[in-house]
Amino acid sequence: MDRAAFQSWLDRYIEAWRSPDSGAIGDLFSDDATYRYHPWEDPVRGRDTIVAEWTGPDRDAPDSWTAEYRALAVDGDVAVAVGESRYLTEDRSAVDRTYHNVFVCRFDDAGRCSDFTEYFMLENRN
Repeated sequence: MDRAAFQSWLDRYIEAWRSPDSGAIGDLFSDDATYRYHPWEDPVRGRDTIVAEWTGPDRDAPDSWTAEYRALAVDGDVAVAVGESRYLTEDRSAVDRTYHNVFVCRFDDAGRCSDFTEYFMLENRN
């Protein structure tokens, strides 16, 4: 994995999140991938389970958010990204809340993520 390949993966991650295309989502992850929405929780295990969660009934509406993630560091098969996820108001006229994200990812030889951990903080606007 190098920085350009990781940035490409991050861009595909955003597009897959926006799309209900299970193939695009599945292409991001290895068969035995683990995905942690919070670092302290047990991970979701396996590509099929990750795809099912992303396409399930709690899926974010594609027009309800925007996101930008940038490759920060790559060391062998481990990569770190930073970025922001912004959720919009119901009428989509303004940003309702912004999360600052850090992703720690490990990749297999095929460029698929085999371990994903998300860290995020809600921006305090007070």
